[in-house]
Amino acid sequence: MDLIYTREQEDFRMEVRQWMQENVPAEALSSFDASREGFEAHRSWEARLNAGRWGMVTWPEAYGGRGLDLIRWLIFEEEYIRAGAPLRVNQNGIFLLGPTLMEYGSDAQKSRFLPTMASGEEIWAQAWSEPQAGSDLAAVRSTARRDGDDYLLKGHKIWSSRAVYADWAFGLFRTEPDEKRHKGLSLIFFPLDAPGVTVQPIAQIDGETGFAEIMLDDVRVPAFNRLGEEGQGWSICMTTAGFERGLMLRSPARYQMAAARLVALWKRLGDDAPQSAQEGVLQAVMDADAYALAIYRTASKLIAGGHIGAEASTNKIFWSTMDMRLHRTALDLLGPLGTLTEAAPAAEDGGAWLDGYYFALSGPIYAGSNEIQKNIIAERVLGLPRA
Repeated sequence: MDLIYTREQEDFRMEVRQWMQENVPAEALSSFDASREGFEAHRSWEARLNAGRWGMVTWPEAYGGRGLDLIRWLIFEEEYIRAGAPLRVNQNGIFLLGPTLMEYGSDAQKSRFLPTMASGEEIWAQAWSEPQAGSDLAAVRSTARRDGDDYLLKGHKIWSSRAVYADWAFGLFRTEPDEKRHKGLSLIFFPLDAPGVTVQPIAQIDGETGFAEIMLDDVRVPAFNRLGEEGQGWSICMTTAGFERGLMLRSPARYQMAAARLVALWKRLGDDAPQSAQEGVLQAVMDADAYALAIYRTASKLIAGGHIGAEASTNKIFWSTMDMRLHRTALDLLGPLGTLTEAAPAAEDGGAWLDGYYFALSGPIYAGSNEIQKNIIAERVLGLPRA
Protein backbone atom coordinates (compact mmCIF):
# COMPACT_ATOMS: atom_id res chain seq x y z
CA MET A 1 0.00 0.00 0.00
CA ASP A 2 1.41 3.38 -1.05
CA LEU A 3 1.18 5.82 1.87
CA ILE A 4 2.02 8.85 -0.29
CA TYR A 5 -0.94 10.81 -1.69
CA THR A 6 -0.89 11.54 -5.40
CA ARG A 7 -1.11 15.05 -6.80
CA GLU A 8 -4.70 14.39 -7.86
CA GLN A 9 -5.60 13.24 -4.36
CA GLU A 10 -4.03 16.35 -2.82
CA ASP A 11 -5.93 18.54 -5.29
CA PHE A 12 -9.12 16.80 -4.25
CA ARG A 13 -8.29 17.46 -0.59
CA MET A 14 -7.92 21.17 -1.33
CA GLU A 15 -11.25 21.20 -3.16
CA VAL A 16 -13.00 19.60 -0.19
CA ARG A 17 -11.27 21.94 2.27
CA GLN A 18 -12.28 25.04 0.35
CA TRP A 19 -15.91 23.94 0.05
CA MET A 20 -16.08 23.21 3.77
CA GLN A 21 -14.61 26.59 4.62
CA GLU A 22 -17.29 28.27 2.52
CA ASN A 23 -20.27 26.15 3.61
CA VAL A 24 -19.91 24.68 7.12
CA PRO A 25 -22.29 26.59 9.44
CA ALA A 26 -20.51 29.08 11.71
CA GLU A 27 -22.56 27.88 14.68
CA ALA A 28 -23.14 24.25 15.60
CA LEU A 29 -26.55 22.85 14.69
CA SER A 30 -28.88 21.70 17.43
CA SER A 31 -28.73 17.96 18.12
CA PHE A 32 -30.73 15.89 15.64
CA ASP A 33 -31.78 13.57 18.48
CA ALA A 34 -33.09 16.31 20.78
CA SER A 35 -35.86 17.84 18.68
CA ARG A 36 -37.59 17.89 15.32
CA GLU A 37 -36.07 21.32 14.74
CA GLY A 38 -32.52 20.00 15.15
CA PHE A 39 -33.32 17.00 12.96
CA GLU A 40 -34.64 19.18 10.15
CA ALA A 41 -31.62 21.50 10.41
CA HIS A 42 -29.40 18.49 9.77
CA ARG A 43 -31.65 17.39 6.90
CA SER A 44 -31.08 20.84 5.34
CA TRP A 45 -27.34 20.35 5.76
CA GLU A 46 -27.58 17.02 3.91
CA ALA A 47 -29.35 18.86 1.09
CA ARG A 48 -26.55 21.45 0.96
CA LEU A 49 -23.96 18.67 0.80
CA ASN A 50 -25.89 17.02 -2.00
CA ALA A 51 -26.08 20.29 -3.95
CA GLY A 52 -22.27 20.29 -3.95
CA ARG A 53 -22.29 16.57 -4.83
CA TRP A 54 -20.72 15.69 -1.47
CA GLY A 55 -23.59 13.55 -0.17
CA MET A 56 -21.62 10.35 -0.77
CA VAL A 57 -18.65 10.84 -3.06
CA THR A 58 -18.17 7.14 -3.87
CA TRP A 59 -21.62 6.74 -5.43
CA PRO A 60 -22.12 7.06 -9.20
CA GLU A 61 -23.08 10.53 -10.42
CA ALA A 62 -26.52 9.24 -11.44
CA TYR A 63 -27.28 8.62 -7.75
CA GLY A 64 -25.92 11.91 -6.42
CA GLY A 65 -22.25 11.02 -6.00
CA ARG A 66 -18.99 11.67 -7.80
CA GLY A 67 -17.94 8.14 -8.70
CA LEU A 68 -14.74 8.37 -6.64
CA ASP A 69 -12.80 5.59 -4.93
CA LEU A 70 -12.64 4.85 -1.21
CA ILE A 71 -9.28 6.57 -0.76
CA ARG A 72 -10.86 9.85 -1.81
CA TRP A 73 -13.77 9.14 0.52
CA LEU A 74 -11.31 8.80 3.40
CA ILE A 75 -9.69 12.08 2.37
CA PHE A 76 -13.14 13.67 2.27
CA GLU A 77 -13.88 12.37 5.77
CA GLU A 78 -10.60 13.80 7.08
CA GLU A 79 -11.44 17.26 5.78
CA TYR A 80 -15.08 16.97 6.83
CA ILE A 81 -14.19 16.25 10.44
CA ARG A 82 -11.31 18.73 10.49
CA ALA A 83 -13.76 21.45 9.41
CA GLY A 84 -16.10 20.64 12.31
CA ALA A 85 -18.97 19.92 9.91
CA PRO A 86 -22.29 18.65 11.34
CA LEU A 87 -22.78 14.98 12.17
CA ARG A 88 -24.48 13.02 9.39
CA VAL A 89 -28.10 12.52 10.39
CA ASN A 90 -28.53 10.02 7.54
CA GLN A 91 -25.56 7.85 8.47
CA ASN A 92 -27.75 4.73 8.61
CA GLY A 93 -28.64 5.36 5.00
CA ILE A 94 -25.49 6.63 3.33
CA PHE A 95 -22.94 4.58 5.30
CA LEU A 96 -24.83 1.33 5.91
CA LEU A 97 -27.83 0.76 3.65
CA GLY A 98 -26.48 2.71 0.68
CA PRO A 99 -23.38 0.55 0.06
CA THR A 100 -25.49 -2.57 0.61
CA LEU A 101 -28.07 -1.35 -1.91
CA MET A 102 -25.24 -0.74 -4.36
CA GLU A 103 -24.24 -4.39 -4.06
CA TYR A 104 -27.61 -6.17 -3.86
CA GLY A 105 -30.21 -3.74 -5.19
CA SER A 106 -31.82 -3.78 -8.61
CA ASP A 107 -31.36 -0.82 -10.92
CA ALA A 108 -34.92 0.23 -10.16
CA GLN A 109 -34.28 0.12 -6.42
CA LYS A 110 -31.08 2.11 -6.74
CA SER A 111 -32.81 4.76 -8.81
CA ARG A 112 -35.70 4.94 -6.36
CA PHE A 113 -33.83 5.09 -3.04
CA LEU A 114 -30.24 6.30 -3.51
CA PRO A 115 -30.81 9.84 -4.85
CA THR A 116 -33.28 10.73 -2.08
CA MET A 117 -30.91 9.17 0.44
CA ALA A 118 -27.99 11.30 -0.78
CA SER A 119 -30.07 14.48 -0.70
CA GLY A 120 -31.50 13.93 2.78
CA GLU A 121 -35.01 13.99 1.38
CA GLU A 122 -35.49 10.59 2.99
CA ILE A 123 -33.70 9.84 6.25
CA TRP A 124 -33.27 6.20 7.26
CA ALA A 125 -33.44 4.29 10.53
CA GLN A 126 -32.00 0.86 11.22
CA ALA A 127 -34.62 -1.61 12.52
CA TRP A 128 -32.84 -4.85 13.25
CA SER A 129 -32.86 -5.47 17.02
CA GLU A 130 -35.89 -6.80 18.87
CA PRO A 131 -36.66 -7.28 22.57
CA GLN A 132 -35.65 -10.95 22.24
CA ALA A 133 -32.95 -10.40 19.60
CA GLY A 134 -30.27 -7.86 20.33
CA SER A 135 -26.72 -9.12 19.94
CA ASP A 136 -28.22 -12.45 18.86
CA LEU A 137 -29.72 -11.03 15.69
CA ALA A 138 -30.59 -14.48 14.32
CA ALA A 139 -33.32 -14.72 16.97
CA VAL A 140 -35.58 -12.12 15.31
CA ARG A 141 -39.28 -12.96 15.42
CA SER A 142 -40.88 -10.18 13.35
CA THR A 143 -42.53 -11.62 10.26
CA ALA A 144 -43.21 -10.58 6.69
CA ARG A 145 -46.11 -12.57 5.20
CA ARG A 146 -46.48 -12.51 1.43
CA ASP A 147 -49.86 -11.28 0.20
CA GLY A 148 -49.89 -11.05 -3.59
CA ASP A 149 -47.45 -8.35 -4.65
CA ASP A 150 -47.07 -7.11 -1.07
CA TYR A 151 -45.74 -8.12 2.31
CA LEU A 152 -47.59 -7.70 5.60
CA LEU A 153 -45.07 -6.81 8.33
CA LYS A 154 -45.79 -7.71 11.93
CA GLY A 155 -43.59 -7.52 15.00
CA HIS A 156 -41.70 -5.38 17.46
CA LYS A 157 -38.35 -3.66 16.80
CA ILE A 158 -36.32 -1.83 19.44
CA TRP A 159 -33.19 0.36 19.72
CA SER A 160 -33.88 1.61 16.21
CA SER A 161 -31.47 4.49 15.68
CA ARG A 162 -32.90 7.77 14.24
CA ALA A 163 -36.39 6.22 14.06
CA VAL A 164 -38.10 8.99 16.07
CA TYR A 165 -37.90 11.53 13.22
CA ALA A 166 -36.75 9.41 10.25
CA ASP A 167 -38.80 8.71 7.13
CA TRP A 168 -37.89 5.09 6.36
CA ALA A 169 -36.44 2.05 8.10
CA PHE A 170 -34.75 -1.11 6.88
CA GLY A 171 -35.57 -4.17 8.93
CA LEU A 172 -34.90 -7.89 9.14
CA PHE A 173 -38.02 -10.11 8.96
CA ARG A 174 -38.89 -13.79 8.82
CA THR A 175 -40.40 -14.49 5.43
CA GLU A 176 -40.22 -18.26 6.02
CA PRO A 177 -41.58 -18.74 9.57
CA ASP A 178 -40.81 -22.47 9.70
CA GLU A 179 -37.09 -21.85 9.22
CA LYS A 180 -34.84 -21.32 12.23
CA ARG A 181 -32.09 -18.92 13.16
CA HIS A 182 -30.21 -17.49 10.15
CA LYS A 183 -32.45 -19.09 7.53
CA GLY A 184 -35.68 -17.73 6.08
CA LEU A 185 -34.89 -14.05 6.76
CA SER A 186 -35.35 -11.11 4.38
CA LEU A 187 -34.32 -7.46 4.49
CA ILE A 188 -37.31 -5.19 3.81
CA PHE A 189 -37.79 -1.41 3.72
CA PHE A 190 -40.85 0.28 5.20
CA PRO A 191 -41.96 3.91 5.60
CA LEU A 192 -42.29 4.97 9.21
CA ASP A 193 -45.53 6.84 8.55
CA ALA A 194 -47.29 3.81 7.01
CA PRO A 195 -50.61 2.64 8.52
CA GLY A 196 -49.94 0.14 11.27
CA VAL A 197 -46.54 1.61 12.31
CA THR A 198 -46.23 2.97 15.85
CA VAL A 199 -42.98 4.65 16.90
CA GLN A 200 -42.21 5.11 20.60
CA PRO A 201 -39.14 7.26 21.50
CA ILE A 202 -36.51 5.90 23.91
CA ALA A 203 -34.55 8.43 25.97
CA GLN A 204 -30.78 8.00 26.15
CA ILE A 205 -28.59 8.67 29.19
CA ASP A 206 -28.40 12.34 28.12
CA GLY A 207 -32.18 12.58 27.71
CA GLU A 208 -32.12 12.76 23.91
CA THR A 209 -34.20 10.34 21.84
CA GLY A 210 -31.64 8.79 19.54
CA PHE A 211 -33.51 5.48 19.58
CA ALA A 212 -37.06 4.23 19.35
CA GLU A 213 -39.08 1.06 19.49
CA ILE A 214 -41.27 0.31 16.51
CA MET A 215 -44.46 -1.73 16.60
CA LEU A 216 -45.72 -3.11 13.29
CA ASP A 217 -49.29 -4.34 12.95
CA ASP A 218 -49.89 -5.79 9.47
CA VAL A 219 -47.97 -2.99 7.74
CA ARG A 220 -48.43 -3.40 4.00
CA VAL A 221 -45.41 -2.73 1.77
CA PRO A 222 -44.76 -3.76 -1.85
CA ALA A 223 -42.47 -6.70 -2.54
CA PHE A 224 -40.35 -4.16 -4.44
CA ASN A 225 -39.12 -3.08 -0.99
CA ARG A 226 -37.35 -6.39 -0.37
CA LEU A 227 -33.61 -6.17 -0.94
CA GLY A 228 -32.18 -9.22 -2.68
CA GLU A 229 -33.88 -12.58 -2.89
CA GLU A 230 -36.36 -13.85 -0.33
CA GLY A 231 -34.46 -15.68 2.40
CA GLN A 232 -31.19 -13.89 1.60
CA GLY A 233 -31.59 -11.42 4.45
CA TRP A 234 -28.93 -12.81 6.77
CA SER A 235 -26.10 -12.65 4.25
CA ILE A 236 -27.21 -9.17 3.14
CA CYS A 237 -27.29 -7.95 6.74
CA MET A 238 -23.80 -9.35 7.33
CA THR A 239 -22.62 -7.25 4.39
CA THR A 240 -24.19 -4.20 6.01
CA ALA A 241 -22.58 -5.16 9.34
CA GLY A 242 -19.22 -5.33 7.57
CA PHE A 243 -19.58 -1.71 6.51
CA GLU A 244 -20.76 -0.80 10.02
CA ARG A 245 -17.96 -2.56 11.85
CA GLY A 246 -15.10 -2.37 9.42
CA LEU A 247 -15.14 0.75 7.26
CA MET A 248 -17.92 3.27 6.75
CA LEU A 249 -19.49 4.04 10.11
CA ARG A 250 -16.34 5.07 11.98
CA SER A 251 -13.81 6.71 9.66
CA PRO A 252 -10.30 7.06 11.15
CA ALA A 253 -10.34 10.86 11.03
CA ARG A 254 -12.86 10.83 13.88
CA TYR A 255 -10.29 9.32 16.22
CA GLN A 256 -7.26 11.11 14.82
CA MET A 257 -8.94 14.47 15.42
CA ALA A 258 -9.97 13.39 18.93
CA ALA A 259 -6.39 12.27 19.66
CA ALA A 260 -5.09 15.64 18.42
CA ARG A 261 -7.53 17.41 20.76
CA LEU A 262 -6.32 15.21 23.60
CA VAL A 263 -2.69 16.14 22.91
CA ALA A 264 -3.66 19.84 22.84
CA LEU A 265 -5.42 19.45 26.19
CA TRP A 266 -2.39 17.73 27.72
CA LYS A 267 -0.05 20.45 26.46
CA ARG A 268 -2.33 23.21 27.71
CA LEU A 269 -2.47 21.75 31.19
CA GLY A 270 1.32 21.56 31.29
CA ASP A 271 2.66 20.91 34.78
CA ASP A 272 -0.91 20.55 36.05
CA ALA A 273 -1.41 17.43 33.95
CA PRO A 274 -1.02 14.21 35.98
CA GLN A 275 2.00 12.26 34.82
CA SER A 276 -0.03 9.08 34.97
CA ALA A 277 -2.10 10.32 31.99
CA GLN A 278 0.89 10.83 29.68
CA GLU A 279 0.98 7.17 28.67
CA GLY A 280 -2.73 7.31 27.83
CA VAL A 281 -2.20 10.35 25.59
CA LEU A 282 0.63 8.65 23.71
CA GLN A 283 -1.39 5.45 23.38
CA ALA A 284 -4.35 7.37 21.96
CA VAL A 285 -2.19 8.88 19.21
CA MET A 286 -0.65 5.52 18.32
CA ASP A 287 -4.01 3.76 18.35
CA ALA A 288 -5.64 6.38 16.12
CA ASP A 289 -2.83 6.17 13.58
CA ALA A 290 -2.83 2.37 13.66
CA TYR A 291 -6.57 2.33 13.06
CA ALA A 292 -6.17 4.74 10.13
CA LEU A 293 -3.60 2.45 8.51
CA ALA A 294 -5.88 -0.56 9.00
CA ILE A 295 -8.80 1.26 7.36
CA TYR A 296 -6.66 2.39 4.42
CA ARG A 297 -5.62 -1.24 3.99
CA THR A 298 -9.29 -2.32 4.00
CA ALA A 299 -10.14 0.38 1.45
CA SER A 300 -7.26 -0.73 -0.78
CA LYS A 301 -8.48 -4.32 -0.54
CA LEU A 302 -11.98 -3.31 -1.65
CA ILE A 303 -10.66 -1.18 -4.50
CA ALA A 304 -8.72 -4.24 -5.71
CA GLY A 305 -11.98 -6.24 -5.82
CA GLY A 306 -11.91 -7.83 -2.38
CA HIS A 307 -14.68 -7.98 0.21
CA ILE A 308 -15.09 -7.18 3.89
CA GLY A 309 -15.24 -10.43 5.80
CA ALA A 310 -15.38 -11.59 9.39
CA GLU A 311 -12.15 -9.73 10.11
CA ALA A 312 -14.27 -6.57 10.33
CA SER A 313 -15.01 -7.71 13.88
CA THR A 314 -11.41 -6.96 14.87
CA ASN A 315 -11.85 -3.38 13.66
CA LYS A 316 -15.07 -2.99 15.64
CA ILE A 317 -13.47 -4.16 18.89
CA PHE A 318 -10.47 -1.91 18.28
CA TRP A 319 -12.30 1.35 17.57
CA SER A 320 -14.83 0.87 20.34
CA THR A 321 -12.22 0.19 23.04
CA MET A 322 -9.94 2.91 21.66
CA ASP A 323 -12.74 5.45 21.94
CA MET A 324 -13.36 4.59 25.60
CA ARG A 325 -9.66 4.70 26.52
CA LEU A 326 -9.17 8.02 24.78
CA HIS A 327 -12.05 9.71 26.60
CA ARG A 328 -11.12 8.17 29.94
CA THR A 329 -7.66 9.68 29.52
CA ALA A 330 -9.21 13.08 28.85
CA LEU A 331 -11.33 12.83 32.00
CA ASP A 332 -8.25 11.76 34.00
CA LEU A 333 -6.44 14.86 32.74
CA LEU A 334 -9.33 17.12 33.71
CA GLY A 335 -9.91 15.64 37.15
CA PRO A 336 -13.03 17.07 38.85
CA LEU A 337 -13.60 19.48 35.93
CA GLY A 338 -14.18 16.46 33.71
CA THR A 339 -17.49 15.79 35.44
CA LEU A 340 -19.00 19.13 34.38
CA THR A 341 -21.70 19.14 31.73
CA GLU A 342 -22.07 21.72 28.97
CA ALA A 343 -24.36 23.80 31.20
CA ALA A 344 -21.47 24.56 33.59
CA PRO A 345 -19.47 27.73 32.72
CA ALA A 346 -16.18 26.05 33.70
CA ALA A 347 -16.78 22.93 31.58
CA GLU A 348 -13.74 22.16 29.43
CA ASP A 349 -14.50 22.33 25.71
CA GLY A 350 -18.19 22.86 26.45
CA GLY A 351 -18.47 19.51 28.21
CA ALA A 352 -17.57 17.70 24.99
CA TRP A 353 -15.18 15.28 26.71
CA LEU A 354 -17.83 14.07 29.16
CA ASP A 355 -20.43 13.84 26.41
CA GLY A 356 -17.96 11.93 24.25
CA TYR A 357 -17.24 9.56 27.11
CA TYR A 358 -20.94 8.82 27.60
CA PHE A 359 -21.25 8.02 23.90
CA ALA A 360 -18.08 5.90 23.91
CA LEU A 361 -19.59 3.67 26.60
CA SER A 362 -22.12 2.46 24.04
CA GLY A 363 -19.41 1.51 21.53
CA PRO A 364 -18.85 -2.05 22.82
CA ILE A 365 -22.61 -2.67 22.50
CA TYR A 366 -23.88 -1.22 19.19
CA ALA A 367 -22.91 -2.65 15.80
CA GLY A 368 -22.88 -6.03 17.53
CA SER A 369 -21.58 -6.37 21.10
CA ASN A 370 -17.86 -6.96 21.52
CA GLU A 371 -18.55 -10.31 23.16
CA ILE A 372 -20.27 -11.46 19.96
CA GLN A 373 -17.42 -10.03 17.88
CA LYS A 374 -14.92 -12.10 19.86
CA ASN A 375 -16.94 -15.23 19.11
CA ILE A 376 -16.95 -14.35 15.40
CA ILE A 377 -13.18 -13.85 15.42
CA ALA A 378 -12.63 -17.13 17.25
CA GLU A 379 -14.86 -19.19 14.99
CA ARG A 380 -14.62 -17.56 11.55
CA VAL A 381 -11.16 -15.97 11.55
CA LEU A 382 -9.14 -18.30 13.80
CA GLY A 383 -11.15 -21.43 13.01
CA LEU A 384 -11.59 -22.43 16.66
CA PRO A 385 -14.33 -24.92 17.56
CA ARG A 386 -17.52 -23.85 19.29
CA ALA A 387 -17.40 -24.26 23.05
